[in-house]
Amino acid sequence: MVVPKARPIIAAGGEPLNKIMAVTAALNDGEKLTILAPFEPVPLEAILSSQDFNHAAEKIENGNRQAVFRRRP
Repeated sequence: MVVPKARPIIAAGGEPLNKIMAVTAALNDGEKLTILAPFEPVPLEAILSSQDFNHAAEKIENGNRQAVFRRRP
């Protein structure tokens, strides 16, 4: 499981998309990626769904979100 730290990047005013896309490009079939963010990453869900990923998101502590993406075999 790879967890890019999106929250600190976002808090600093940055955009974590390039880092996340680099990590997802390296995933093999069936491997998963967990993203921790201050909101549900709806645009990312759409992008990765179009690239053969399933996803599930849930609210975690302090109103943050955890989104898990798994590359379809």
